[in-house]
Amino acid sequence: MQTVWPDDADGDVFRRMQSSGFDFAQSHEIDFNVDFKTWPPSKDFLHALHATYPRIRLYQPSDDMNGYVEFVVDAKLTYELVMSIQDSVSTLALPYGGVCESWGVMH
Repeated sequence: MQTVWPDDADGDVFRRMQSSGFDFAQSHEIDFNVDFKTWPPSKDFLHALHATYPRIRLYQPSDDMNGYVEFVVDAKLTYELVMSIQDSVSTLALPYGGVCESWGVMH
């Protein structure tokens, strides 16, 4: 198991998780968020995302937050996995004004 992560925001999250005893050897539900400049997101984008990640959910804008699309991946959590998914989904979302820059795991 990797114990040294890059000096960036995601690496910081991995270090905090490790220090709190997170079990990286187990598979977990990893939530990823896609944020958009305008709401609602394109149906074409939603169909494309759903084709790869069928577990998607839309969170409508509210007074205290912008709307976003969440999708869930069941996998062992690795830095490389997070970076790869964020990069590929951001590339998919870019033509629609979206970006995937946040993720989380309940523990």
